[in-house]
Amino acid sequence: MKVRLFLRTKIIFDSPRDALDIGIGTVYQDLALVSLMSVTRNFFMGREPQKGIPFFKTFDVEKANKIAAERMGQIGIDVRDPSQAVGTMSGGERQCLAISRAIYFGAKVLVLDEPTSALGVHQASMVLKYIVKAASEGLAVILITHNVHHAYPVGNSFTVLNRGRSMGTFQKKDISREKLLSMMAGGEELDKLEVELKEMDRVART
Repeated sequence: MKVRLFLRTKIIFDSPRDALDIGIGTVYQDLALVSLMSVTRNFFMGREPQKGIPFFKTFDVEKANKIAAERMGQIGIDVRDPSQAVGTMSGGERQCLAISRAIYFGAKVLVLDEPTSALGVHQASMVLKYIVKAASEGLAVILITHNVHHAYPVGNSFTVLNRGRSMGTFQKKDISREKLLSMMAGGEELDKLEVELKEMDRVART
């Protein structure tokens, strides 16, 4: 699948790597991590640092381990052994690893697809704090979520979609959490349904 981005000129990406090369990083719901591979291997997947002479280069494991541990440490995750399998990490830690990886490789625009959907309160809090930290450092963050309680505290503006159509974009100062929740939950449709159900009940009683 190709994605079109309109800047000053039209750019067509043939792969996520092409997008990341110009600064657009995406963290998908499945995280694109391999549970049985190490933290380091997942961090550098497809972009491994190498050492040695041309045509005989090998993966520079020592350098990669150091970078992976340092980058995870910067976000408050203590990785004592970068060779540990990613599957041993919590869901929140895996999300932060995927985000940190995208930032390390040059993402200036970060698209996060439901990063907190399968996380508990503590783990979701960890991810949201990292999102705020990334935004404070100048990254543009697009957070895709169905959870208004996660979106509202960290967002500056909100675009609400209903069946793929935009219901509008609102600055935080112009919309309350309750109004945003109503729009996300299909408030108007639920109100119509309630009226219809009451009418059906009235007819059934007569």
